[in-house]
Amino acid sequence: MKDKKRPLPPPEPAASPFAALAGLVTASPAPAAAPTPSPADQPRAARGRVDVLRNTAHRGGKTVTVLKGFVDVDAAELQALARQLQKRCGAGGTVKAGTIEVQGDHRDTVMTVLAEAGFRPVRAGG
Repeated sequence: MKDKKRPLPPPEPAASPFAALAGLVTASPAPAAAPTPSPADQPRAARGRVDVLRNTAHRGGKTVTVLKGFVDVDAAELQALARQLQKRCGAGGTVKAGTIEVQGDHRDTVMTVLAEAGFRPVRAGG
């Protein structure tokens, strides 16, 4: 006959390698306060008017959304905004001479992103 299954005895607690350190800690550190957002992280209100154009000239018939009229925006911020627009539109693009170009007709999406960034987008041209 087969032996009946017997339950296993409970495991013995293993000695903690940190047991010796338990007496060294006298006070716990204060919890860190929630970081306050810096002014650079928050979108600035009324950052200016930006013209949103749809352009096909000299591009072999390909449509490009062009953003013009950025005032007081440095090249690094333009590059970051262009990258964000490219991801949101799912298209390529570039920054040329203070303008942002996004491949394809993405005027509605671009206007939404610009409004979220604090700009005042205006449809211009056709």
